[in-house]
Amino acid sequence: SAVRRKSKASINVAMDLVKQDQADAMISAGHSGAVMASALLRLGRLKGIDRPAIGAVFPTATADKPVLVLDVGANVDCRPKFLEQFAVMGSVYSRYVLGSPEPQVGLLNIGEEPSKGNDLALRTYSRLEKNSAISFKGNAEGRDILSGEFDVVVCDGFVGNVVLKLAESVGESLLKIIKEELPKGINGKVGAALLKPNLRRIKQRMDHAEYGGALLLGVKGICIIGHGSSRAPSVFNAIRLAQDAVNKQVLDQIQSQYKKVAAIASDSESLAE
Repeated sequence: SAVRRKSKASINVAMDLVKQDQADAMISAGHSGAVMASALLRLGRLKGIDRPAIGAVFPTATADKPVLVLDVGANVDCRPKFLEQFAVMGSVYSRYVLGSPEPQVGLLNIGEEPSKGNDLALRTYSRLEKNSAISFKGNAEGRDILSGEFDVVVCDGFVGNVVLKLAESVGESLLKIIKEELPKGINGKVGAALLKPNLRRIKQRMDHAEYGGALLLGVKGICIIGHGSSRAPSVFNAIRLAQDAVNKQVLDQIQSQYKKVAAIASDSESLAE
């Protein structure tokens, strides 16, 4: 691939700086697939992680209670154990970076009942239900993602990417509709002036730029993937996100959590024998 051939490509150079401890994190607004490929080649996966996941943060109907959705594009096809790993990594991120004391995890599905969904959903549900390292709340329907009921929602990268693109358009569409529906003439101008502070706050809450970018979870380094159309506020917030992830030792926390998961699994096997 181009990432493998071009050792001096900016993405590879940035990854090398992280690997050599000359940088604490890297941020890229380039192709997400290229960033992931470079991270896997240069940094490698964390122990216990089969596939890294891209985690995107969205605002919810509950103020100051964002939701982390993963995977949003790194893995189109997933196995149940991949989604289970996403849930563990997402819980760590939600607790230490987003400040959720006990992250509630949901599995994105077409219904709330445990019996709903395809083979992947059914098998994943069983694994999440038995995993003591997370607080699994059950299935989350599409309407639940932005409700504030869940702190972490897991899904495969195909579905997650569709959710990401839809969610990014919600704020812009909402503001556009409000502006179109305001009366014309002097009444409209007065109404717009009165609503301006409220509209600004709504835009700020719904704007994905407020969260800067998505963290690539599961590799041996802090990697933030920004939007290809990122502007100054997005880049600023991506830097802030990277700083938070470094300061709160997200990688160490994920690794520590996986040691606990491995120990629990080992004890279970011993008891079974």
